[in-house]
Amino acid sequence: MTVTKEIVVERLKTVNGPDFSGNIVDLGLVSDIFIADGKVFFSITVPAARAQEMEPLRAAAERVVKAIPGVNGAVVALTAEKKGGGMEAPVPSRPAPPRPAAAPAPAARHAPQAPASHSQGKRGVPGIASIIAVASGKGGVGKSTTAVNIALGLAANGLKVGVLDADIYGPSMPRLLNIHGRPETVDGKILKPMQNYGLKVMSMGFLVDEETPMIWRGPMVMSALTQMLREVEWGQLDVLVVDMPPGTGDAQLTMAQQVPLAGAVIVSTPQDLALIDARKGLNMFKKVDVPLLGIVENMSYFIAPDTGKRYDIFGHGGARKEAERLGVTFLGEVPLEMGIRESSDAGTPVVVSKPDGAEARIYRDIATKVWARIQEEKGASEAAVPTIVFE
Repeated sequence: MTVTKEIVVERLKTVNGPDFSGNIVDLGLVSDIFIADGKVFFSITVPAARAQEMEPLRAAAERVVKAIPGVNGAVVALTAEKKGGGMEAPVPSRPAPPRPAAAPAPAARHAPQAPASHSQGKRGVPGIASIIAVASGKGGVGKSTTAVNIALGLAANGLKVGVLDADIYGPSMPRLLNIHGRPETVDGKILKPMQNYGLKVMSMGFLVDEETPMIWRGPMVMSALTQMLREVEWGQLDVLVVDMPPGTGDAQLTMAQQVPLAGAVIVSTPQDLALIDARKGLNMFKKVDVPLLGIVENMSYFIAPDTGKRYDIFGHGGARKEAERLGVTFLGEVPLEMGIRESSDAGTPVVVSKPDGAEARIYRDIATKVWARIQEEKGASEAAVPTIVFE
């Protein structure tokens, strides 16, 4: 059975609106519906003040869509942004039931309070010990290639590693890791990650065709990211490497604010323009209390294959100086090398295609430094937990 927008709309008309007033379609609460390979994507507009209360409505819409024959899955997000056509008048809120009085707490003597851990209040992913973000302030600096080679370097060092391709609009992991096909599901609900070169991988590129444009608003991006992170059978991983989209938008904030990131790696090229954008990424992670694991200078220099002469095409040392200025670890320099580009395009990254080559050693060294920084941050976080003694 071919799933169409019309079929989805008819099913969504069976979902009552807030406070059972009409249905969500006739009330104009449903966004444009996007369908790709049997997976349905849309958002529902609700009053901002009642967003948390509307979660059952979102779940009901997702449930009826998933029940349509031919639908392989659904990504449904709540948004408080007003869409044209509906929500002309605010939906009245129902009074909240009175809360029972809290029982008196036992007296406690607190040790001096330490700063809150960066992961406090953020729900982790079962089985994953550490999650790190590889980010950049702008596109075109080789972030995805760096992310995948760092992941492979961590795996080469004996760790169990996964990769989450968080670039919804331009997923790269299917091509970089030469993975094709669609992920299987467990009981029709949880996705099984795809695998190659010892990595477990999840990407929007596995769910939609490569040439399908993803024209999504922020809430749909956030919902898709949440599902790819939390509704995937990752198993036991030492570290999950998240390849972030470039910039400092919705996806970056979602990961930084809702996921207990062990830290972030910033990728930049040496020139001042790239470093200006890299600073934005650094400052964003600082503001949301995510540790900075370090900076990688990509396309740092070029070695002429015929003469062996070195050329600093984009300048040199800018990222190192920036790291020193900010007191952030400098993780290493990656050269501008034809072999890195060719192997990436072929789906055989240099860490696996030329494991004994100079470039592979650079990435493995960066991965070693990243893992060491993860352990440092973990130790600092554990040391900062206050001791509570009950009397």
